[in-house]
Amino acid sequence: MSKPQRSSRRGEAAAAEPAPPQELRTGLVVSAHGRHVVVEDKDGQRWRCHARGKKSELVVGDRVDWAPSGDEGVVEHLHPRRSLLFRQDEWRTKSFAANLDGLLVLVASEPPFSESQLTRALIAARSAGLPVTIGLNKVDLPQAAQARARLAPYRAMGEEVVELSLKAQPEAAIALLTPRLAGRATLVLGPSGMGKSTLINLLVPKASASVGEISTALNSGRHTTTTTTWYWLGDRSTGTAIIDSPGFQEFGLRHIAAADLARLMPDIAAHLGNCRFYNCTHRQEPACGVVQAAEQGLISGARWRIYGELWAELGT
Repeated sequence: MSKPQRSSRRGEAAAAEPAPPQELRTGLVVSAHGRHVVVEDKDGQRWRCHARGKKSELVVGDRVDWAPSGDEGVVEHLHPRRSLLFRQDEWRTKSFAANLDGLLVLVASEPPFSESQLTRALIAARSAGLPVTIGLNKVDLPQAAQARARLAPYRAMGEEVVELSLKAQPEAAIALLTPRLAGRATLVLGPSGMGKSTLINLLVPKASASVGEISTALNSGRHTTTTTTWYWLGDRSTGTAIIDSPGFQEFGLRHIAAADLARLMPDIAAHLGNCRFYNCTHRQEPACGVVQAAEQGLISGARWRIYGELWAELGT
């Protein structure tokens, strides 16, 4: 084989060899904002990365393969998700997080919580195959009795409800939650005023500093309190993590078919199979087992009203 000929032009630089491809690394998305995400590598170091293309579908909790690029990184591949919790209204879809093991929904004795909002979160979680714990906070207040009564139908249909006093008895509250969080990735969900920030600060004393670091990495300081964030509780090897998501006022369920509502609401699903019509909507049809159960008080009035509202919303 003949030797490659040298350039005949004096002083001409030899053609540069292409740089070897960067070895892909596997990481965890711990925060996301627009096209940019923060990815944690196997050593716990966090990198500012961006996804290829103009739009990123990455969410907190995603497992990804990425390659360093200077002092940042490029996400090249998204691993299959085992779960994804999201909400969808008429205009857009908003993902909370991926690869979750459970959901902790915080409500409180004061201010009064929205049963419609709670029901929507439970339906979305059940659709995603995620178990839920309802945390009733501020049980030290006089309004606790009324809040317990409102949650009685949820206890009756098998939802787990734990009572907390995050400010009055923080140590007792953490002791109650710890075994329910151990070894799992749990999304904490709840509107403003329910005590979510108090809980996060109790579980993760350095949460504010961590959020600040992530915000700096994303160059989005003004979004410090509006970015979903993954926190490890203790050593990463335990697999125990909580994901803090910004508060919300609406929880769209446009990704749920109206015909699936009944089976996703346990107190209503308990009375399915006793209807005259196979395609019964369980609203006004004659000889409907669900309607009869509601008339007999076997389904709470509030839950029955919410079912009707959701059907009207999703059936259009």
